[in-house]
Amino acid sequence: MELDAGDRLLDRKEVEQHFGIPKRYLELAVMRGDGPRIVRVGRLVRYRVSDVRLWIEANASAEG
Repeated sequence: MELDAGDRLLDRKEVEQHFGIPKRYLELAVMRGDGPRIVRVGRLVRYRVSDVRLWIEANASAEG
């Protein structure tokens, strides 16, 4: 079974590197429940690339 690139799981450091969203923001967003959707793998928190992209689009502002 081949994974779609959007299904790839990233840790917080990788999300920060690829999308520029600071790790600390992601940590706080999980507690507040307003960040990108997470996938828990045991005690680990991961993010699907597609979920991060959807979250960015949903939170994009039309303002300059």
